[in-house]
Amino acid sequence: MARELNELKDMDLATLVEELRASKQEALNLRFRHATGQLDNTAELGKVKQAIARINTLIRQREIAAAESAGK
Repeated sequence: MARELNELKDMDLATLVEELRASKQEALNLRFRHATGQLDNTAELGKVKQAIARINTLIRQREIAAAESAGK
């Protein structure tokens, strides 16, 4: 599910929000699998968390850019 940064940068805001929702759902599923001992590769949790942080950063950057352009 984790996407490359270049792929994320090319997405529009609605697609980024959908990707964020999907990544959060995946993180939830991974946490459940980890808690029940079904998760073999625990590094997946960190990768999904990092993807969520990247998506949140891109969304925030676009919000700031939109606010700056509206203010001028």
